[in-house]
Amino acid sequence: MPWQKNGGGDEPRNPRGDADRGSPWGGAPKNDNKNNSKQDSKQDSKQDSSWGSEPKSPWGAGPNPPEFERLIGAAQDRLKKFGPGDITPRMGAMLAGALALLWLLSGFYTVDPNQVGFNLVFGRYVGKTAPGLNYNWPEPVGEVVKLNVTDRNSIDIGARGVPSAYSGLGEAPEESLMLTGDENIADVKFRVIWQIDPTRPEDFAFNIKNQEETIKAVAESAMREIVGRTQIQPLLTAQRKVIEPAAQDAMQSVLDSYKSGVTVLQVQLLSVDPPPTVISAFRDVTSAQQDRSRFVNEAQAEANKIVPQARGEASQIQRAAEGYREQTVAEARGQTARYLKIFTEYKKAPEVTRERLYLETMERVLASGDKILLDRAGALPVLPLDPMKGALPLQPGPRGQLANHPEGGQ
Repeated sequence: MPWQKNGGGDEPRNPRGDADRGSPWGGAPKNDNKNNSKQDSKQDSKQDSSWGSEPKSPWGAGPNPPEFERLIGAAQDRLKKFGPGDITPRMGAMLAGALALLWLLSGFYTVDPNQVGFNLVFGRYVGKTAPGLNYNWPEPVGEVVKLNVTDRNSIDIGARGVPSAYSGLGEAPEESLMLTGDENIADVKFRVIWQIDPTRPEDFAFNIKNQEETIKAVAESAMREIVGRTQIQPLLTAQRKVIEPAAQDAMQSVLDSYKSGVTVLQVQLLSVDPPPTVISAFRDVTSAQQDRSRFVNEAQAEANKIVPQARGEASQIQRAAEGYREQTVAEARGQTARYLKIFTEYKKAPEVTRERLYLETMERVLASGDKILLDRAGALPVLPLDPMKGALPLQPGPRGQLANHPEGGQ
């Protein structure tokens, strides 16, 4: 550069700028004396001090850009010349310590609030970590396994994808077709909602392999067992609400025996239908059963209306019969008492009692009908009062005479 000595040993430019001096970038002039050399050396020293000194920066002292570039260039040249033989034991120890420190620092890790971490050292479980910043030996000595313990997961058996109003459920007949207790085939699609047990997440991480496949296999096995004990008609109608908790309990029992660390939250039956080839016939049967239930309900309602009415009428007739019985018995007892009294009087005066009984009997008999009196001496004019009383007209007597007298007349 103009203010620095170059590699050829050229002097800096003469500040006087004389014409007889050499090139501003070349060597020293030929005809030079000692005085001029001394003056030039003084000026050169001043100029070197002025150009080489570090300028004052408004932000403080620091190397200027040319000096920084020179340091970078020197460092690059040294790295190019650096070889394995230039490493000293001390330098090697420092380099190894720095690498070891970086390796140890890489063991820090964070666990999210919905997660739990497991520390492994040489593949062996050594402890569980809580959410936050944690540490374990870095790889390949240590390993960290993280699980989402608060997330809810779902598995569909017999269906593929999410059901919608337009596309419905995807078919998986190898999973959904099941044999019922009466040897029929039912197409059962259901969903299992499960969660990692927050109290024993290490069981889920280390006790079972392919966790989701295991849960799916257990769910399908439990549902097949329950469907195999149920007939198809209850399965299609009333037993659906009973099957869901039964399948959940069966699944939880099997998973607990595996020590899987899984909690089954719910089992939902998405659809229970006959096979597609016979579904129309089953729908007709279901419709007929619904009609039968409707007719039975209507008949039961009519029976509930008629039976109480008939029971009321029967009770009324029964009470009337009981009243008539009491009345008849009372009259019979009264007649018996009257007869006993008359018999007692008859014993005292038989003739008088017999005459009185005759007269009372004839009075009762003759008082209830019309009476015709015939006079043996001859025909007597009779005033026809019976027609005025609504009686029959006069009839001829045995002697060709007409007579109709009121009761007790002659």
